[in-house]
Amino acid sequence: MQSASGKNALISRRTAIGGALTALLGAGGRLMAQGAVPDNPFIVLLDGVYQPVAQIPNLGLSAQNQNDGSYITTNIYRVSGLPGTTNQAVGSFFVSFSNPHCFYNLPGGAIEMVFTEQNVTFVSDGMGGQFMEGTFELTILEATGIYRRFEGGHNHMVDKLHFLANGSLDEHCFCIISH
Repeated sequence: MQSASGKNALISRRTAIGGALTALLGAGGRLMAQGAVPDNPFIVLLDGVYQPVAQIPNLGLSAQNQNDGSYITTNIYRVSGLPGTTNQAVGSFFVSFSNPHCFYNLPGGAIEMVFTEQNVTFVSDGMGGQFMEGTFELTILEATGIYRRFEGGHNHMVDKLHFLANGSLDEHCFCIISH
């Protein structure tokens, strides 16, 4: 290879690959993550005390007309297969006890699901509250962004929801989402 000055310029394979990776990763991996897609399956954790929601934000889902004031929300955390590396909350989960639909607001898109089956038991926490422990099966009705390929797919939830004596709900639920 000859440079503009007429001198031979050799670039090692390692330098070329290293430069390309640096360009792809950009600032802290943000550029690569924007084009990344989740693994099949990917796993997220719903974790934290639920808070009431006056209105679910517009998630770009065509069937999202569930703003009846009955929804509550908690945080979504990355476990495996989801692009990125942060240990901080990466999204919000919205659910209602009076409606079978739930919504996942995730980096790169959103997902609407419907509960189809449950297998749960209730266990006293010994302090005036109780745990709901078990599994839920959900069907993915619609997905946007990097989650589109999951439409028609499945979510297997392994849940331990704590109904506290003070009326609060503390969630700890693994969601195994596949297409």
